[in-house]
Amino acid sequence: MTEIRGIYTLWLREIKRYLRDRARIVSSFVQPLLWLAIFGTALGTLIKIPMPGLTYQEYIFPGIVGQTLLFTSVFIGISVIWDREFGFLKEIMVAPISRFSVFTGKLLGASTDAIIQGILVFVLGALLGITFNPLVLGEALPIMILITFGLVSIGLIVASFMESLESFGLIVNFINMPMFFLSGALFLIRGPGVPSWLQIVAICNPFTYAVDALRTVILGSSWQPLYPLYVELLVVVCFDLALIAIGTWAFGRRK
Repeated sequence: MTEIRGIYTLWLREIKRYLRDRARIVSSFVQPLLWLAIFGTALGTLIKIPMPGLTYQEYIFPGIVGQTLLFTSVFIGISVIWDREFGFLKEIMVAPISRFSVFTGKLLGASTDAIIQGILVFVLGALLGITFNPLVLGEALPIMILITFGLVSIGLIVASFMESLESFGLIVNFINMPMFFLSGALFLIRGPGVPSWLQIVAICNPFTYAVDALRTVILGSSWQPLYPLYVELLVVVCFDLALIAIGTWAFGRRK
């Protein structure tokens, strides 16, 4: 019971911090709005998706959902550095719960925050006139949860090795940008005209499978997935398990 109570307390703390930060909630609309309303509309006149009935804005919508999950999840690691600066992390580490429970509590709390922001992107997409079946949100939620587990783990792992916010931001941007731009979130990574080296790099990027899984569920029959959905989910699960294992070790090495 002590372990469960500790996990719940850390989860609840992350949720309360998020809900009390109104500026963060409002700002979560800004970046997706820029990508969907401006980038999606402007380039939509230049980039044609070779699939009948599918606009460029609809094509990038799942990618922007994935982008929101990516940036929100990874940057959650900042909270670990803040907790260390103010001494709260030291109090957590000496609490009578395992390091795995500490990591799990932070992981679940940060994942919940990212899921909330991902849902807000769905609301924003509907307001912008992007057509999708509202029921797909229920199908996309389990995939979104799986995606956030691995991405939050990245942020927590980086934060466990960093001593300053500046160093954390530098490393995280070095991770985020390639994962996002080489995932096919904004452009097709297959077909004529796509360099072979780009296709190889994209296939090696685990976030590619996450974005394509979201696109498969959200767009339905309008989209032809890179791989069967179960294969893409298997890759995401393996990615999650590997990162959670590394994250638990990284937290366990702290004294």
